[in-house]
Amino acid sequence: MAWRHALLLTPAASDDVRTDFADTFTVIDPSAPALSVGELSTQRGDGIFESIGVVDGHAQEVDAHLERLAHSAQLCDLPVPNVVQWRQAVTAAASECPAGECVIKLILSRGVEHGPTPTAWVTVATAPDNSAVRERGIRVVILDRGYDSAAPARAPWLLLGAKTLSYATNMAAIREAHRRGSDDAVFVSSDGILLEGPTSSLILRQGDRFVTPAPGAGILHGTTQLSLFAWLESQGYETGYETLPVSALHEADAAWLLSSVRLAAGITSVDGAPLPYDAAFTASINRYLLSPRD
Repeated sequence: MAWRHALLLTPAASDDVRTDFADTFTVIDPSAPALSVGELSTQRGDGIFESIGVVDGHAQEVDAHLERLAHSAQLCDLPVPNVVQWRQAVTAAASECPAGECVIKLILSRGVEHGPTPTAWVTVATAPDNSAVRERGIRVVILDRGYDSAAPARAPWLLLGAKTLSYATNMAAIREAHRRGSDDAVFVSSDGILLEGPTSSLILRQGDRFVTPAPGAGILHGTTQLSLFAWLESQGYETGYETLPVSALHEADAAWLLSSVRLAAGITSVDGAPLPYDAAFTASINRYLLSPRD
């Protein structure tokens, strides 16, 4: 991705009811040094983030992303983000986006070690070209996440439902998928329950019904998945959240990995076994996802 713009935020308290937070934003050079060496986001991955897709200057599903940012902050014992401030920062960032697709990232860190306040910043970059995977689909492998499905409730300190900066495991899973000759991965719990992709939500088609793994097992609730389900329901389809065994993926009539920037990538094979792939329906999904969504 080509970095285009960055804003450093002076985080406002959640109960600050001002209507204009422009004086809390500082434009910074995205290619220049900006963080202290004591910053805990880089030392420990101690922070949270969101990635917002932008299409022709329109930031997609902003409210849903801000709600998830606040949820992640709560899970990580970080200060509650001031939603008005962050929404204005997103608007300012989106104004720097050219025609086409971009990605805005929101980052909230615990800050400098022993420092008084968190660190917050927003970046804008040109999105990678995802047209090929949207058209031809992706091959996936199933990887054990290493936790059973009850772990999030039993051990909430694992932060399995938060979108944290600690993404080394997620990236390692994608590299492992590449080593196995595939494009991406689907996590499964150690007791055989389907979860999500390292950077995406999993959607299965079963006839005219679309299902996704229930978020109670430490799954990050996907903003794009929520939007897609609303659209599918408007088209007359049934949607649902279920506890799904691995066999459900192999037996699906079609399946997709869904994310804010790549959008819908149809799954063409699982562990080398072919899966039905509906190119025309995938194209219709992506046409919707590329339309302005609030």
